Amino acid sequence: MAEREGPRLDVPRAPRRSLLPEYDPDVFGRASERIARFLGTGRFLVWMTVVIVIWIGWNIVVPDQLRFDRYPFIFLTLALSLQASYAAPLILLAQNRQDDRDRVNLEQDRSRNERSIADTEFLTREIAALRTGLGEVATRDWIRSELQELVRELEEHREREHGPEGG
Repeated sequence: MAEREGPRLDVPRAPRRSLLPEYDPDVFGRASERIARFLGTGRFLVWMTVVIVIWIGWNIVVPDQLRFDRYPFIFLTLALSLQASYAAPLILLAQNRQDDRDRVNLEQDRSRNERSIADTEFLTREIAALRTGLGEVATRDWIRSELQELVRELEEHREREHGPEGG
């Protein structure tokens, strides 16, 4: 048999070296969720407002030599734009992770519901079988009605043979 050239399919490939840094997507995702959770709080809004007020106040009140961002506040605008450009993708990443969790929970709920429906259908069949079985069993009320019918028949028979006085 001829030897085959090329990689074997039953042997895993050696990991490739990459120029890009390696990272754990789960760790990055958890960090993005923490950041997104913080960005959606009142505490973040308060701190952001305090920083902006101090920034603007500093650059208006202090002497010219100590100002680092003059009136149109170009550096402040750049910093806020940079913060927004990172916040949006982090929030989207956190939402995607939440969607994945919701999808898994939905699938689990669906399978639980399917099992519950199957169990309910099984119990319904069992109850129907028990009712059918009980329909063939003599119950106390049925026996009582049968005995009362027999007593009536015996009384009628006795009246026919001995008359109404029973003599």
